[in-house]
Formats: sequence, C-alpha cells, structure tokens
Amino acid sequence: MGKRPALLVLDLINEIVHPDGKYGADGYERQVNERGVLGNAARAIERARAAGIPVIYVVVGFSEGYPEWPAGSPIFKVAKEDGRIQLGTWATEVHESVRPAAGEVVIAKHRISPFYGTGLDLLLRNQGIDTLLLTGVSTDMVILATARDAHDRDYAVEVLEDATAADGPEMHQAALKVIGRCATITTVDEALKADR
Repeated sequence: MGKRPALLVLDLINEIVHPDGKYGADGYERQVNERGVLGNAARAIERARAAGIPVIYVVVGFSEGYPEWPAGSPIFKVAKEDGRIQLGTWATEVHESVRPAAGEVVIAKHRISPFYGTGLDLLLRNQGIDTLLLTGVSTDMVILATARDAHDRDYAVEVLEDATAADGPEMHQAALKVIGRCATITTVDEALKADR
C-alpha cells in the first residue's frame, strides 16, 4: 500500500500571522514574515491540491463567552483576558494568502493539539490517510504537539520546516530538534515536488 498523505494547515489565522493580530504583535507575525511561511505554505497548498492530496485546515479558538477556555492554562490565560482567538471573528479566519478552497475541511480546536477534542483522527482514517505533512504555527507548540500525537496514532509525520515558525528563531530551532525524534524534518520542495 502506497503512502496516502494529507497536508495540515495549522493555525495560520489572522490573530497569529497578520500584523494586526494580537498574537502577531507578540512576535509571530515578524517570524512568519521573515521566514516566508505564508508564501511557502501557499506553495505547499497549491502543490497538494494539484496532486490530489487533501488539504485540511485547523484553527484554534473559543466560542463567544469562552466556554471551552481552560482556566488553568498559562498558554491560553491571555486569550480570555484580552479577547483573543474568538471563533467566528476576523481573528480566527485563515489568512487570505492561504485560504481554504470550496469543500476543504476547517476544524476548530480549543487546545494546542488538533487531535484533542476534535474529529480530526476520524476524518483522516476515513480517507485512508497514513502520512501527515505539517505547516503552520507555532513550531514549539502546535507543530510539536501535532507531530507527537500523530506519531502515537501511528501516522508518519513530515514537518515542512520552511512553512512553520515560532515566536523566535531559537524556539523554532529547539522545537525542530525535539520534533526530529518522532518525525521527518523536510521542506515544501522536498515533500511536495512541483512535478508530482
């Protein structure tokens, strides 16, 4: 049986990667811009679509009133306090440069891992997916959690390094070193060749 991949586009939302986003202002937008993440992710999406590889979007956020908000989380503490990442608002829309096409799935999550409390695993298994190609932010949180969770669910994982970023280069590199123990670190051009 051959490899059956899906491309995951993780948290490339306005709040995090747009200059007007609140998390964007915390350093993410600068790193995404300097590393060319949106352009590289857009290229990965285009090539995946051309090759018939499913593109699945995951966005982090909370419903109005933050009923899913984890009160004890240091990571999400500021979200409720500062009115961040509310679902159904501009903040949690996928950035316009990598927007989903008609019919592409967008999964909302309320924690770091896209597998926690979502139907992602069922969706992947129903399509016979056995390999995940990861793009998005942030390398040290979402990409790391996704790689580990996917590994433990017996998926092969490839992190498209040039289509990922953290809030700083040191954290990005440290995360890649850890991720490399359970996933393949690659690039858009290596994982999704133009002639595929």
